Order: sequence, then C-alpha cells, then structure tokens
Amino acid sequence: MENEKLISLARVLTIFCGLALIVVLFVPLWQIQLVAPQYPEGLVLKMYPHKLGGNVEIINGLNHYIGMKTLHDENFIEFTILPYIVGFFVLFSFIVALINKKKWLMALFISFLLFGIVAMVDFYRWNYNYGHDLDPNAAIQVPGMSYQPPLIGYKQLLNFGAYSVPDIGGWIFIAVGILLLTALVAQAKKTRKFSRQPISHKQVAVTFSIVIALSSCTSGPDPIKLGVDACSSCRMTISDRRFGGEILTRKGRTYKFDDLQCLFQFRKENVVPSTEIKQTYFVDFQAPHEFIEAPKSFLFKSIEFRSPMGGNTAAFNTKAALIKAEQQFQGEEISWPPTEN
Repeated sequence: MENEKLISLARVLTIFCGLALIVVLFVPLWQIQLVAPQYPEGLVLKMYPHKLGGNVEIINGLNHYIGMKTLHDENFIEFTILPYIVGFFVLFSFIVALINKKKWLMALFISFLLFGIVAMVDFYRWNYNYGHDLDPNAAIQVPGMSYQPPLIGYKQLLNFGAYSVPDIGGWIFIAVGILLLTALVAQAKKTRKFSRQPISHKQVAVTFSIVIALSSCTSGPDPIKLGVDACSSCRMTISDRRFGGEILTRKGRTYKFDDLQCLFQFRKENVVPSTEIKQTYFVDFQAPHEFIEAPKSFLFKSIEFRSPMGGNTAAFNTKAALIKAEQQFQGEEISWPPTEN
C-alpha cells in the first residue's frame, strides 16, 4: 500500500541522504582532467554546484588558441539554479522522513532519478557546444576537428588526454540514488511479506559497503583505437595493437602505449609514481583486442617482431603460448619488471 508507513531502515536512509546532499553544496560535483607531455601533472577543471574551480585560467588560455570559448561562472545558468535544486532535495528528504509514507519516498526517488537524467543530458549538451562552437579565426585550426570532452571516461584531444569523471559531489549523488533505491526495496520486501524479520545491521553494513565500493571503483583497460589514440611516451599515433600496453592509475587515468619499450621507459622515468599506479596491462599478442595483467603475462623478445618503436617485445597469456612463440621466432623470454641494463 502506498500510504503505509516507512520501516525504520527506510527512514534512516532517507535522513542520511538529506544530510549527504548538504555536503554536495560545498564540494565539486565533476572534474575534467587534461594530461599532456607539457603538463605531466595534469590540469583540472572542477565543477561545483555554484562555480568553476581548478586551473580555469590556464585552460582558458590554452583553449583560446584553438578557438574554444573561455569559461566564466556567469555564463552558466546552472550555477544559479543548481544550489536551489540540491537544497530542494535536502528539504524533500527530510519531509519524506517526517511524513513517513511510502508514496512520498517513491516520489522522492523518481524525481531524483529524473533530475539525474536531465543533468547528464544538459552536461552532454554543454560539452557538445563547448567542443564544436569554435572561433573560425583561431590561431590553430585542424579541419574537421572538434574538441568535445567526453561525457564520462577518456578521450584524446590533439596531444591532450581528457578524463571526465565524477568528483566527490558526483559520487555522493550516485550514492544517494543507490540508498534511496535500497530504501524502496527494503520497504517493498516488508509490503510483500518476503520476510517477516527486520532488516539486520549486517544488511545495512552491506548496503553501505556497496556504496563505498562503487564510489571508489575505476574501470579496467580502455580499448586502443587505431589511428586515433596516441602513445603516451613517444606521442606517435598507434597503428598496431599487438605490442601495446596500458597503465591505469588509482585516480582512473589511462596511459596508452604503442610499444612495450615505450611503457618500460615511461615507468623507468617515473612519469607516474609507482605508488599511483593501480595496474599495468599488456596487449595479448595473439588476441590484440584483449589485455593481460602484467604480473600474469609471459614476455618474449624477438627481432623478428619489428614492433613500432623497436622494442620487439610481445606478451602472451599462457606459458604454452610462449613456448609456441619460441618455436616460431628466434628470441628470448624476458622478465617483468624488465631487468635494467
């Protein structure tokens, strides 16, 4: 029944959501990170509910050369209305807990979900206009080139790698959506009498553990796009996947390489501190669309491979595959990490 009272867990979760959304008003919602050889530590554009933050002036200066509009808080109506929308959901959450009715919880979840969809559509529209509406008199012009940042994930823009990911506020929004859904599911179980036992503390702990895990997770290796992606070391456009690899950082950045020699050199130069590296992947020589975790790979070096940058090293996912390569090519097995000369 829609007019039934909320169970204790649903009320607690709803109140917690309201408190969490208060935090959103003071932290960045989203961030776009830009990484290039001349900016190895990266530039970042942070989006708060009411303003832009990060390296805004530097990014504006760089984008001026390719004809992109400069970014100013006053140009975004979203910064005017978004704090009020967040405040509305804070108030709505507390009202739902006070009224203590299932139908109000359902209304809160649906309206919050719809807002999330509208927000992402608006963000895509902004990204599209920002990347396509270029000054025809810009100093640097590449015919047919647009500079639309990714909605979420990674995209190569000239010599910059752009990463678009949720920031603290964005993860809180995702967590709130999950918690509201959890409250509804728990309420539905009571309504349908799936269980006459109250929700245990263990179930609450599992719910919060899932939220924390989702907020800290990052994706695996990103598929290498031939003719589009550039090697993060030599900057050459990748034209052959078979000898490639990737480094994934704990912050979710992905560095791609066209040759394992480039990857080895990148790590040797400590461009990214080893403590910041989450995982290193090698392309499977026999299945170039698949990746192997570096510690689980078997490396074989042969001059007959003729890899893009002369590293001539290929990765195999099994010992049997390596032995087969040894029978086919002249060369030697090498270790990971590679032995310093």
